[in-house]
Amino acid sequence: MMKSTEQYNSDAADETHKTSAVSPLIMVSPLRTICPFDDSKDWYDDWYDEDAGLNTGSIKREPSDDVNGETDDSSAAPPLMVTPLQTIRPSDDSNNNCYDVGAGPSTVPVKRGRGRPKGSKKPKKPKTDDPNSRMVESCSNFDSRITEVERETGNQEIVGSVLKRFDAVRRRLCQLNHPKHLLTTASTNCTKLGVQTNRRRRIGPVPGVQVGDIFYYWGEMCLVGLHKQTVAGIDYLTAAESAVDGQAATSVVTAGKYDDETEELDTLIYSGHGRKVKYGPPCDQVLQRGNLALEASERRGNDVRVVRREVHNNEKVYIYDGLYMVSRSWIVTGKSGSQEFRFKLVRKPDQPPGYAIWKLVEKLRNHESIDPREGFILQDLSFGEELLPVHLVNEVDEDDKTIPEDFEYIRSQCYSGMKHDLHVDGQALGCHNCQGESCSHQNCTCMGKNGGQLPYHKNILVCRKPLIYECGESCTCPIDCPNRLVQTGLKLHLEVFKTTNCGWGLRSWDPIRAGTFICEFAGVSKAKEEVEEDDDYLFDTSRIYHTFIWNYEPQLLREDASKQVSEVINLPTQVLISAKEKGNVGRFMNHSCSPNVFWQPIEYENNGVTYVRIGLFAMKHIPPMTELTYDYGVSFVEKTGEDEVIYRGKKICLCGLVQCCGSFG
Repeated sequence: MMKSTEQYNSDAADETHKTSAVSPLIMVSPLRTICPFDDSKDWYDDWYDEDAGLNTGSIKREPSDDVNGETDDSSAAPPLMVTPLQTIRPSDDSNNNCYDVGAGPSTVPVKRGRGRPKGSKKPKKPKTDDPNSRMVESCSNFDSRITEVERETGNQEIVGSVLKRFDAVRRRLCQLNHPKHLLTTASTNCTKLGVQTNRRRRIGPVPGVQVGDIFYYWGEMCLVGLHKQTVAGIDYLTAAESAVDGQAATSVVTAGKYDDETEELDTLIYSGHGRKVKYGPPCDQVLQRGNLALEASERRGNDVRVVRREVHNNEKVYIYDGLYMVSRSWIVTGKSGSQEFRFKLVRKPDQPPGYAIWKLVEKLRNHESIDPREGFILQDLSFGEELLPVHLVNEVDEDDKTIPEDFEYIRSQCYSGMKHDLHVDGQALGCHNCQGESCSHQNCTCMGKNGGQLPYHKNILVCRKPLIYECGESCTCPIDCPNRLVQTGLKLHLEVFKTTNCGWGLRSWDPIRAGTFICEFAGVSKAKEEVEEDDDYLFDTSRIYHTFIWNYEPQLLREDASKQVSEVINLPTQVLISAKEKGNVGRFMNHSCSPNVFWQPIEYENNGVTYVRIGLFAMKHIPPMTELTYDYGVSFVEKTGEDEVIYRGKKICLCGLVQCCGSFG
C-alpha cells in the first residue's frame, strides 16, 4: 500500500492520425500490458490534476532502495492482458461514418442537432500545447539565482523563491492549455535547471520551511526538501545516508484514503507501508523500507516531520504540522484481513500551531453564524454588502467591543475608478464577437488586449502585467465569463481582527493559493488636490514600490528569454483612492516590507467610459489565519550622495521583520 505520490514522467505527445474514407484496422500487439488505475492508491490523486485533467501517460516510478537495495512493487495492481491481434476500429468523422458492433458503415445522413443556426461560426477553441515541447534538458545560460550551497541547505527566502517559481510555471502551462503531465513538466524543469533547495534528506526541521506552511502539490514539498519521496508517504534515510547504524524515518504524509487516525491535534495513528493491492488476494505488510524506518525511529527517538493532507473546496492541501516522535508500533488485522502495521506519532510540545489552526477555521466556516471566540464582536462588518459575511474580532483585548471608526462599507470603487477617457467610441469597446460565449477564442477583442490569452485560469491570475483588461458593460460575453474576476466581489471568508501593534488587520479563514484574487481596494477616486494630509487609508499608484519578480521565467519552459512578461506598472496617470470615508475590507490590509499580497491595476469599461480598479492578489500560498499585507510604497526620495538614494515614507513601519525598511507611505 504505497502512500501518496506524485508522478514524475515525460511521455511523447499525442499524435493525431488522419484516416482515409475506409478506416484501417489498428492491430494491438500480442500480450500488450495495460496498467489499470487503482483508485485505492493515493498517487492516483496526485496523478490527476484538476487544472490539467487525467494523466494518461505511462507511470514512471522513482525507485526507493530498501535495506537490501530492492524495490517493492507489491502495491501495484496486476496488469490486464489484451488478447493477441485485438482489432480496434476508429471512427472517421470526416466521412460521416459511424461504426457499431456487428454493423457496417452507416449510410444514414447525419441530422443537424439543435444549437447554432446553419452558417454561423463557432469560436475556435485554443489549440492544445504539445507537452514535450515544454520539457527542458538543459539551459547553459539560465541563472537559477540559487548557489550550490543553497541547493543543499536553504532558508526562508530561497524556499519562497522556489515555490513561487514552480507555481509560476504551473500557471503558465495552464494558460497554454497544457493538458497532460503539467505538474511533471513544472517539477522536472525546475529540478533540471537548479530551482530547488534542501536536496539532501535530513532529520528534524527543514531550513526555510515553517510549521503551518501549506502546499497544493506533492512536488512542491519535494522541491523544498520537506518530503523527498516522490512515490511513498514515508520518507527515510537509508543505512548509507544515515549517520547512525541503519535506517531512520524523516517524514510522513497522511494520504486521506487509509486507516490513519488523523483527527486528534497532537497525535497521529499512521498506517504501515505496502503489500495491499486492489486486485487479487490481500498480502501481509512486511517490516522493510518505510515500516522498518519508522520502527527504527521508535527505538532511537528521532524527530519525524508530519504533513497532513486535507481537502478544501475540492482541492488537496498539505499542511506541515511540525515534528513528532514515534511512541509505539503494533500489528493489527486490517479491513482486508491482512496484517498491517500501525505507528503512533506524538507531536512535540512548544511548537507553533499548524493543523490546530486548520481545524479551528474549519469549525468557523461550518458554523459561521456562531463564533465561539471570546473576542468576537460583530458577525458581518459589511452589513450584507458582501456575499460572505466579514467577521470582526478583538482577541488582543477581549473586553473591548469597539468597532472600527465610522465609515460606509462599499463593495467596489466609488465612481468605478479613475476615468481614462470621457469620449470613447462605444463600437471600439467590448468583445462584440463573443455573442454570449465566454472569452476563450482567438478572435475575442478583450483577449487581444491581454496579449491573445486570458489573464486568469480558473480564477487564478497567471501573470502580473502593466495593465489587465477585464470585460465590461459593452461586452457580449456572459456575466460568468472567466475574464470578469475583480468585479465579482469576495470569494473568501475574511475577517477583520485587532493586531498587537498595527491597529486593525485582515486575515482569511480559507487557505489561499498563489495568484488568488483576494479583494479590490475600494474607495473614492480623488484628484491630487482633493487628498487630505492625514488620510491613513490612501492608495497611491505613484509611490515607489519594492520590485520583485512574480511571473514565470521563459527559459523554464523552453521559451526565449525575450518573451518575459513585463511586470512594470504602466498607467497613463496617477490613481488615487481614499478609503477613509467609504471602503471595503481592503482598507484594513496593513503594510509589510515582506508582504504576501500585491496589487494589480485592472481596466474595464462602463457606460462607454474606461476606468481602473485595483485588485489585490496573493503573492504566494497563504495559510489560514495569516495576516494579509501588501507594500504601501514610499513617497519621498532623499539623496545622501552623488549616486546614493534613500526612499523614505511618512510613517514608521512596525512590521518587525529583519528586512524592514523603517518607513512607508
